[in-house]
Amino acid sequence: MSVTILIPARYASTRYPGKPLVELRGADGTPRSLIRRSWDAACRVSGADRVCVATDDARIADHARGFGAEVVMTSSAARNGTERCAEAVAAMSNRPEIVVNLQGDAPLTPPWFVEALIERMAADPDMQVATPVLRTDAAALRGFREDRRNDRVGGTTAVFDRADRAMYFSKEVLPYTGRDFAEGEDNPVFHHVGVYAYRPSALEAYAGWPEGRLERWEGLEQLRFMENGVPVHCVEVDARGRGFWELNNPVDVARIEAMLRDQGLD
Repeated sequence: MSVTILIPARYASTRYPGKPLVELRGADGTPRSLIRRSWDAACRVSGADRVCVATDDARIADHARGFGAEVVMTSSAARNGTERCAEAVAAMSNRPEIVVNLQGDAPLTPPWFVEALIERMAADPDMQVATPVLRTDAAALRGFREDRRNDRVGGTTAVFDRADRAMYFSKEVLPYTGRDFAEGEDNPVFHHVGVYAYRPSALEAYAGWPEGRLERWEGLEQLRFMENGVPVHCVEVDARGRGFWELNNPVDVARIEAMLRDQGLD
């Protein structure tokens, strides 16, 4: 199946303006921009035919072309990454069969996270949207709770049913447990990884719907699918011992740089 990975990026982020161009130092101390590291992560995925940065900003576009990325220019009207992906796909002469949205703030995304989505979508032609979820360990759960205690909008949690269909996504820590968990102990809190795989038809439908109420309150674009009756399938993935975090706030720079060093990523 033809697969295109899109990396939506905008400069005017509400919480962190200019975020795609923020530099992160890897294991060897070399600074590389967030968008460059996200593009590198996308290029490590097996089974993708094309990787493009989708942006409305000339600064991001020029920077991305400078390190060799293909760029698709979109309008400034896109309110989130899914809308930007829908716009980019609509402009393509040959639509891929599967579109992957690897958000530009997730440079630590392991390739097997995306490969698992592609595999599930290829196996089930009726599946319209899929996204990975990662069971939190004790350290990750502490990070979630620390963000909430400090009124920071951090990672997203996912709750899903027995058929792996999402029941809800939230910036709050769900489900509520009322207790801590020891190292190595399974807990029911799943970290939603900011990657999506879609059918082009699902993207086209998404672009035609108004912003959802829950989507607006939570600031989570995937809720629009659920508010319009389209199941979002959660694919559980294994970090294989690697740390994972998105860059949501300035404080996350140090967290991600530490993980880059731990993983030996230059």
